[in-house]
Amino acid sequence: MLFEEMTTFEVKEKVNETSVAILPIGAIEEHGPHLPLSTDCIQPEHVADEVAERLNAYVLPIIKYGHCSSTKNFPGTITLRFETLTMIVEDIVSELARTGFKNVVILSGHAGRAHMTALKLACARVLEKHDLKLMVLSDYDIAYTMDEIDIPVNDGHAGMIETSRIMASRPDLVKGTAEPHHPNFPEFRVLKHPEKHFPSGVMGEPQLASKEFGEKANRIIAERLTELIKKMVDSEE
Repeated sequence: MLFEEMTTFEVKEKVNETSVAILPIGAIEEHGPHLPLSTDCIQPEHVADEVAERLNAYVLPIIKYGHCSSTKNFPGTITLRFETLTMIVEDIVSELARTGFKNVVILSGHAGRAHMTALKLACARVLEKHDLKLMVLSDYDIAYTMDEIDIPVNDGHAGMIETSRIMASRPDLVKGTAEPHHPNFPEFRVLKHPEKHFPSGVMGEPQLASKEFGEKANRIIAERLTELIKKMVDSEE
C-alpha cells in the first residue's frame, strides 16, 4: 500500500503496533554508460513493492538522493552531505514513530559505506527518543549472500548483477552494455578524485547480465527481506 495515497483518517484507523512501514532510499548517481542515474532508486522501490504485497505493509515515498563518495565527481551524480542525509532520515523516521508505526524498515538501493553509516546513525538517534523496531539494510546486503545464484568475484557498481536487475525491472532504461572493469583503489586512502580509478564508472562485468538473472535475484531478495521483517515484527525487542 502506498502511504502517500492514504488519507489522514485512513492512517489513524489502520496503522497499529503490527503495521510495517518501508522507506526506500536511493541515489542519483552515475552507473556507467548503460544504466540510468536512477538505478539505485529503481531497485529498492521494486523490492519494497514486492515485500509490501507479501506483508500488507506500507511503502513510503522514496528518498531519491543519497550520499555518494566514489562517484561524486561524475556528471549527473547529485550527492547529499552526510549530515543532511542523517537529519532527513532521522526526521522522517521520527515522524513515522509519532504516526504510530512500531516497525520501520529502511531499504537502500545505494550501498556506499558512508551512506549506510548515515542511515544507521539516524536510526540510532531515533531510538534514543522513541520505542520502535528498526531495520536498516541495502538490498545488496542480501544479494551478495545468495547461494542460489553465482555472482562474479568483485562484481559491483553497474556490473553484472546490477545491470541484470534493471533489465528485469526497467528494461526500457538499459542502453546496451559496457566493458568490464575492476578498479583498484589505493588501500585506506581518502581520495579527492576517486573517479580517476574507474573512468568508465563500472565495477564488474555488465556484459554477463541477463533479464533472467535479474528476475531471480529480485525474487530472492524480496523473499529474504520478507522473512527478515517477519522475524523483526515477531521479536520482543
